[in-house]
Amino acid sequence: MTARLNLLGDPDTTAAKAAARFGAASRTILQESTLPAATQKLVLLRASQINGDAYATDVWAKNAAAAGEDATRLSLVAAWRESTVFTDAERAALELAEQGTDIAYAAGGVSDEAWTDAVKHYDQGQLSDLVMLIALINATNRMSVIVRQRGGDYEPGHLG
Repeated sequence: MTARLNLLGDPDTTAAKAAARFGAASRTILQESTLPAATQKLVLLRASQINGDAYATDVWAKNAAAAGEDATRLSLVAAWRESTVFTDAERAALELAEQGTDIAYAAGGVSDEAWTDAVKHYDQGQLSDLVMLIALINATNRMSVIVRQRGGDYEPGHLG
């Protein structure tokens, strides 16, 4: 399978310009947020897994590993509920990421329980960053899946 379209192929297109703005918004959060970097990468990885985005799954798994994330934790992100390697704060962020990613399947969107749990662990700025990060990765995952951007060739450090 090859990619259907390179959204960034011609930097003068409106799509490439918009994609660059998505990237800039994501970088702002990744670089400036007080939300722990490991939590950010776990959330990005989990949403990308749920969305079936091979490219972003490759990116965030490799970036997390390059940043020193433990291989056991990375391999258990998809089964975080059944594992012992994540903190309560990370669990709250992963739950929010899952519910924020699967909103089409949850009639009420993100549950009050998930939000209340996240509020216990993160301040308002971190919660705002977490919401933006979840929204941005879901948008970029969808772009990647639509054009069939393949995963596997990413070299760590090029994004986030």
